[in-house]
Amino acid sequence: MDRRSIAVLAAGHAMVDACQGAIPATLPFLIARRGYSYAEATSLLLVMTVCSSLLQPLFGYITDRRSISWLLPGGVLLGGLGVAAVGLVHSHALTLAAVGIAGLGVGAYHPEGARNANFVAGNRRRATAMSLYGVGGNAGFAVGPVIVTGLVLAFGLGGLVWFALPMTLGAIWLARELPRIDSLRLATIAGAEAQPGGRGEDRWLPFAGIATAAGFRSAAYFGLQAFVPIFLITTMGTSDAVGNAALTVLLASGVAGTLLGGALADRVGNKPVLVTSLGVASPLILGLLAVNEAGAFALVALIGFFLFGSFSIAVVLGQQYLPNRIGVASGVTLGAAIGFGGLVAWLLGLLADQTSLTTVMIVIAALPLPGFLISLALPGENEAGQPSEEPARV
Repeated sequence: MDRRSIAVLAAGHAMVDACQGAIPATLPFLIARRGYSYAEATSLLLVMTVCSSLLQPLFGYITDRRSISWLLPGGVLLGGLGVAAVGLVHSHALTLAAVGIAGLGVGAYHPEGARNANFVAGNRRRATAMSLYGVGGNAGFAVGPVIVTGLVLAFGLGGLVWFALPMTLGAIWLARELPRIDSLRLATIAGAEAQPGGRGEDRWLPFAGIATAAGFRSAAYFGLQAFVPIFLITTMGTSDAVGNAALTVLLASGVAGTLLGGALADRVGNKPVLVTSLGVASPLILGLLAVNEAGAFALVALIGFFLFGSFSIAVVLGQQYLPNRIGVASGVTLGAAIGFGGLVAWLLGLLADQTSLTTVMIVIAALPLPGFLISLALPGENEAGQPSEEPARV
């Protein structure tokens, strides 16, 4: 595994996901200072989701036909400029356009970044490499709101223009690293073509399975992000600070699960880790209905660890099942799965309005089950297809 290139790709992932995480943080300021209605404010999230997540398979399809490595620095630059423009424009229509620009940058980066993470990972460290790439995105989501809040409090909404500065510098740095990443990608492609059997066959049925499993895992994770704090505050009677602390525990343990899950998958195989991670998630979530505050924190830590521990594994398996369509595989298991998760979280909000938080938590607990059942039927790395040690390519 080329650690320098993985670090570069993970850092770029952090930068574009900082752009994505920045948009939700702007909503309270846009409502308070520009008088946006709730519908106008949340429409920005819809545009960001469509452009940054649901369009990723399209970008993956394009890059499978022809590698476009400049999308890496270009995506970071476009994302930063879009967020900066939110602070400069005033009409709702122009704000939607600015968010759309940022979302396109985010969506353009992810499939190309995940493709190249596969290429520079080496023959036996793909899950580890993808977990490091994923953790970069987690860090970006966490940092984006912090930067936005600091800029707006210090300079007003116009201060968002400074958001573009670190992104521009990051894009320049990424551009300088492209020759190294490109050379590693070409070497991996040449190695794959030299192997008996060449690139291997695309297996669409197993890929549909892992994509579906990734979607349900994402839905459960987004649902937990939305409702764990609310559940603790409303049902257990904790303070707002305690509820938000539980969310922090969920996210932090998810980072640990991503890293350790990827490393373990490279040792024992992707499928066993995927099956275990999804299999234990539902009982742990149901356990939240029967514990006290201290027990809830312990369960939330375990839930985040196991549920997000399968993040990198789903991407790697998707790439193995479609060795000739790695961009599409990355765009679906990353972008489309996240978009599906966001949609389900919104539907869970509607369910909560009509029923109760307990009902919603039971539904969230059921969400990993389809993914678990599907994962049992997935072929392993050495079953009827491209072996795990063969380098994948576009």
